Amino acid sequence: MCAITNSNSSIPNLSGTTGFNSVPKSKCSGKCKECRKGKAIRSRAIPLIKTVALMLLFTVLGSNAFAQNASAQTPSSSQDSLSSAMLPFVVLTVLIFVTAILIVVVGIYLVRILNILANEAEKEKAERLGITITHKSSWWSRFIDSMNAAVPVTQEKEIELDHNYDGIKELDNHLPPWWSWLFIGTVIWAVVYLFVYHFSGSLPLQMKEYQTELANAEEQAIRLKASQPQAVIDENALVYTPDEAIIAKGKAVFQSNNCASCHKTDGGGNGIGPNLTDKYWLHGGDIKSVFALIKNGVVEKGMPAWGKVMSPKDVHDVAFYVMSLQGTNPPNAKAPQGELFEPTGAKPDSVKVQALLK
Repeated sequence: MCAITNSNSSIPNLSGTTGFNSVPKSKCSGKCKECRKGKAIRSRAIPLIKTVALMLLFTVLGSNAFAQNASAQTPSSSQDSLSSAMLPFVVLTVLIFVTAILIVVVGIYLVRILNILANEAEKEKAERLGITITHKSSWWSRFIDSMNAAVPVTQEKEIELDHNYDGIKELDNHLPPWWSWLFIGTVIWAVVYLFVYHFSGSLPLQMKEYQTELANAEEQAIRLKASQPQAVIDENALVYTPDEAIIAKGKAVFQSNNCASCHKTDGGGNGIGPNLTDKYWLHGGDIKSVFALIKNGVVEKGMPAWGKVMSPKDVHDVAFYVMSLQGTNPPNAKAPQGELFEPTGAKPDSVKVQALLK
């Protein structure tokens, strides 16, 4: 491990080149300075290597678990992005990417630490043997030096100016090459940008791009409406029938919009909206009047025109649901408003409607 040299022996070859005689070696007990430094290097490097290996192992095991859980689920395009089955893959990808960066950074620092310790050990050994060692700088160090082009401290006297204030001296340093090249790059980029956007017209300006996106969005909306035609409802031919499927759909629309906020979920009414379960109506109590009221609204009384928001089918279903509320008599219902209306057609089945309300 370590060499014990005689005073008459020649200088050992530390650079790996020929021309030097080897140093006679004898068995070392492991207690010399070089052996202790080697043990110190190993004691610092081995725990770091183990930590990196464990991190990599846990990442691989975690990726297998995520892959098995996510493969058992079928992703749906209609699901929210946070509840999608692809979320584990995204999280796993980010974790692997971050872990890989950490491993690379730790590896780089580990190599640097090992190089520094090895250089120090070699330097001490050379000093003990009376040899001067000059280490060749790395390509990165040479690149940084060329980009900065800083004047060495030993040569600062040559660029010193006459300005001297309170012992502070001014140096005539030039701009570093990286700053100059960056400035030249911005000038070139500005010339290219000016030509492409303002002279050649190869790329649109912001306002033109915005107008193009608006036109594309409008065209997509037209195509979407054409691919999903709405059902045409003939208001003059409406006849109420207690269809449970239509009433259930109307109830869902009634409660998902702002209808329930003014009329309560049971239709009993509150301080804003009237009671929908009694026989008194402000604007007519037949199915045609109710449909027209929901569609067109009564703006002066706070009733919005839901036909601008809902599809004709949803307005139809909500009107049927409102008609089905007749005679349900919910608790704490609002007092009657309007005129008494007696239906002439089929009466709603209040028992089935109350079952739907539960």
